[in-house]
Amino acid sequence: MNLVITCIQLDIKFGDPTFNYQQVSHLVKDAVEKENPDVILLPELWTTGYDLTRLDEIADHEGLKSQQFISELAKEYNVNIVGGSIAKKNQDGVTNTMYVANRDGELVHEYSKLHIFKLMDEHHHLIAGKEKGLFELAGTKSAGVICYDIRFPEWIRSHTTRGAEILYVVAEWPLARLYHWRTLLLSRAIENQCYVIACNRSGSDPNNVFAGHSMIIDPWGEILAEADENSGFISASLDLQKVKEVRKQIPIFEDRLPEFYD
Repeated sequence: MNLVITCIQLDIKFGDPTFNYQQVSHLVKDAVEKENPDVILLPELWTTGYDLTRLDEIADHEGLKSQQFISELAKEYNVNIVGGSIAKKNQDGVTNTMYVANRDGELVHEYSKLHIFKLMDEHHHLIAGKEKGLFELAGTKSAGVICYDIRFPEWIRSHTTRGAEILYVVAEWPLARLYHWRTLLLSRAIENQCYVIACNRSGSDPNNVFAGHSMIIDPWGEILAEADENSGFISASLDLQKVKEVRKQIPIFEDRLPEFYD
């Protein structure tokens, strides 16, 4: 089974959800026409950017608008969408939340970022989620994680030991730590023998310059596609049989000794 995946690397307009919804609507249409993907991936906090101090004002109440938006796009264009993440506001606070929709527009998963990144003041404005990132999309067990999550290999492994063959990573990763971004993504692919599909944002906001360099990596750690720092699409075709072949050739999941790891 092969899947064509497209990452939409875009420059998010700081604190302007109306503009960003319109921008993403146009970009999804463009990506479908040019790349003909099975799955589209968006970056982290694509509705608001890192305008954290205004989230009480601009976050999506219960995520309802974003859910409907992603669902309608998926159904209209007959494409699976891993909807990056958005700021979702509820009575407990604001979470950094990913929605996943299948080709029929059905929402198949919701995941809120577990690891809060204090270096960018997230702990002052966001609360952590409690869900696992595991879901099934296009007939494939997959997992979604958000930005800082990739620095926690035990969190990633908790999904691949449950069968995840594709790891979808969404981020607003800064240019200053581009080397970390590339190294961590390659490591997560190699050590978990899975595809890593990582969509970062491009551009800048008042406080940060972002790295871009969205990547699609195979289970051997080979880079199938990589963006530069500019906005645009990257796409690759995934041979899902390769996950099984790599895991059979070097059977790390069979050779794990978790009783010793704590």
